[in-house]
Amino acid sequence: MDIFNWLTTTPAGEFCFTILVSMTPVVELRGGIPFGVARGLPVWAAFCAAVIGNIIPAPFIVVYIRRFLQWMRKRIPALNSLADKIEKKAHLKGQKVTKYKYLGLMLFVAVPLPGTGAWTGALAAAFLDMPLRKALPSIFAGVLLAGIAVSILTFGVASLF
Repeated sequence: MDIFNWLTTTPAGEFCFTILVSMTPVVELRGGIPFGVARGLPVWAAFCAAVIGNIIPAPFIVVYIRRFLQWMRKRIPALNSLADKIEKKAHLKGQKVTKYKYLGLMLFVAVPLPGTGAWTGALAAAFLDMPLRKALPSIFAGVLLAGIAVSILTFGVASLF
């Protein structure tokens, strides 16, 4: 059995597929939960998989994104405009978080709308020099709250069909 077949035909594969989808920027948990439910997972399983997938990249972003962008500027100057966009986005989103610090970070991540979420929250935390040990619990709590909201919406829409 090939990997794609396993990912799309077994419950364990569907769970792992939902984790992978939820790890991607922009889609994150907000797309992962409906994806998992559409693939046949119960809402609770899609929630668990999406939370796991959404939180995995966060510590790496908080710790390494600044170093990665610095490396990218040195080694691949053609991508400087991309690095500028990422930094600009982090600073703009960081302004919303600054006033309330970790509570603000949690609430920012919890909003189930595009442009918020664990990726952007981790970016903001990195550029606000928040230590990982303090930023990660706020990001995780925000992911849980967003997951609950998206699960309720997904369950409500799925029950219509």
